[in-house]
Amino acid sequence: MTVCTVMGGGGYVGRNLVKHLARHGWDCRVPGRGDKTYLKDDLGVVFYCVGLTADFRTRPYETVEAHVGLLTDVLRNGRFSRLIYLSSTRVYLGAADTFEDQELCVQPGKGDDLYKLSKLMGESLALQSGHPCAVARLSNVVGGENGNPDSFVYSLLDDARRGRIVLRSDPRSAKDYIHVSDVVQLLHQLALGSRHKIYNLARGVQITHQQWTELLASVVGCDWTVQEGAEFQPQLPIHVERITREFQMPSCDVLQSCREEFASRTASTAASPDADS
Repeated sequence: MTVCTVMGGGGYVGRNLVKHLARHGWDCRVPGRGDKTYLKDDLGVVFYCVGLTADFRTRPYETVEAHVGLLTDVLRNGRFSRLIYLSSTRVYLGAADTFEDQELCVQPGKGDDLYKLSKLMGESLALQSGHPCAVARLSNVVGGENGNPDSFVYSLLDDARRGRIVLRSDPRSAKDYIHVSDVVQLLHQLALGSRHKIYNLARGVQITHQQWTELLASVVGCDWTVQEGAEFQPQLPIHVERITREFQMPSCDVLQSCREEFASRTASTAASPDADS
């Protein structure tokens, strides 16, 4: 039985990863917040899933502690066979392209770049630590039993349940989305070994805001509109050649899977006596 330690195992990706690995016979340990006793044990394969997303702008110290500080303890004091550090394709914002070896652009004086800087510091620390480590840069992750509470898609779902979606970005805006079931399968494969140090975990296909909005409106049965002056937010497609050449790439249809999950959640909410009016 393979032993692993999932840091941040109570979060969205970590929780789904623990379920996936347990189904495949792994012995998963999930340290509690503030617990340092886990460092006394052999950690096996470490999945570092700790991170802040939506609220990083208002919690800068906690963001750096999550992305770098706790990682330092593991790298310096832990005993493990391999560590997978979960980063983000957000690090490509402002860059000329999205290859894993792409030279990146950051501006320390720009508030939004604190997230990129802290993730990149975590990546660099892991890769320069002398331990066997790999970095997984996750694209926009969606899907699963309860969905990703920090995702743009689930903010739209909340609006849809209230009866109307007001899209505050140009409907042509698009991002690369990957289903959480594909993410955990790829992390599982990365944990067993890899040729490279950094991988994009993405689908290589963009989904527009209009596609998500139309899907949700049809499932929930609500109207939608676009806010006047909504900004077009283009993003570069994420390159996935490296992950697809080396590993068996899952083939989950993101839109179809989410449509089924949204329909199930909507039906459950409607049937609940405590459902929102």
